[in-house]
Amino acid sequence: MGPHPAVAAIRLAVRRTLTDLAAEAGSTFTAPVREPRERPAGTPLVGAAVGTTLIGNAARHPSGLPRTPAAPGSPLVLVAVSGGADSMALAIAAAFEAPKIGLRVGAVTVDHGLQAGSAERAAQVADRLRTLGLDPVEAVPVQVGRAGGPEAAARDARYAALDEAADRHGAVAVLLGHTRDDQAETVLLGLARGSGARSLAGMPAQKGRYRRPLLELDRAATRQACAAQSIPVWDDPHNCDPAYTRSRVRHEVLPVLEKHLGGGVVEALARTARLFRDDADALDQWASLAERDLRTGDGALDAVKLAELPPAVRRRVLRRAALRAGCPAGDLFARHLETIDLLVTGWRGQGPLHLPGGVEATRRCGTLVFRRQGD
Repeated sequence: MGPHPAVAAIRLAVRRTLTDLAAEAGSTFTAPVREPRERPAGTPLVGAAVGTTLIGNAARHPSGLPRTPAAPGSPLVLVAVSGGADSMALAIAAAFEAPKIGLRVGAVTVDHGLQAGSAERAAQVADRLRTLGLDPVEAVPVQVGRAGGPEAAARDARYAALDEAADRHGAVAVLLGHTRDDQAETVLLGLARGSGARSLAGMPAQKGRYRRPLLELDRAATRQACAAQSIPVWDDPHNCDPAYTRSRVRHEVLPVLEKHLGGGVVEALARTARLFRDDADALDQWASLAERDLRTGDGALDAVKLAELPPAVRRRVLRRAALRAGCPAGDLFARHLETIDLLVTGWRGQGPLHLPGGVEATRRCGTLVFRRQGD
């Protein structure tokens, strides 16, 4: 009998991601040698590697199958694990699939220090991951600041810790356990903030070293997978705390939408993200080509040619120029871009605009100049 359908779906999603990573890393597949179900007593195991150590709980993966780890020095993939169902289901699937395609898999659990006993829980999660065969496994404490609010500050601290761990271990990628439900919540948050297409595109399946294999699966599947494999999970009370915006979206807004608009809202929002992502990618590419053509010899932008571009492309060019000059991406909002746009489309002799990060945008002699104040 095969695995539970949720387990199979998660393994398939993870396998696809790991296969792509193995190809990128140049890893070669070496099939693990498994002992036959029955063999005469005293008969040597043909082809078995001397000194091979089986990994997993009691020298077996929780699936019941003996596992042979990837060779030392094989490319390493890290899984970011909170201890919740999403990340635990991802971790156990990665531990099952990675050795089959010549990858090692480890994990990092970040202790944000925001709750009593968080260090002990992080240590428990790390111990559990080791019994599942992940190696290396680290519980990393972080100091959460206040910039951007508690959710943004915790996210920044978490990603900084993951980046540091990945650099230190030389990991080729970090897997994140975001699901289709998380994607739907992200789209709703973007709508509420009046964000543009890039924000409504939600979370990408791949960005830099980060991969999100479970974006096409719902949160219920991860819970079912953990239950089917008897994997204990921890439910973060912050996920139910109405003080956090995402928690309110998850427990109040989405249920109301499902009730009054019918089922399938989560799937529809996630599909919307995919469509917006395609559009945003195309517009970004257009903007990149346009910016190159609009650059003058001294690095300014030709304001006359800028005005001829469609607004969606023009504002992307302006954003790229502002970021290149030193504006922090998280502090550059639509209202800033609209004001800069007036230097192009509503020029009446306005003075310099002061942007986040100490950047100044000025129109002079038919060009738009971005520079740090004082330069």
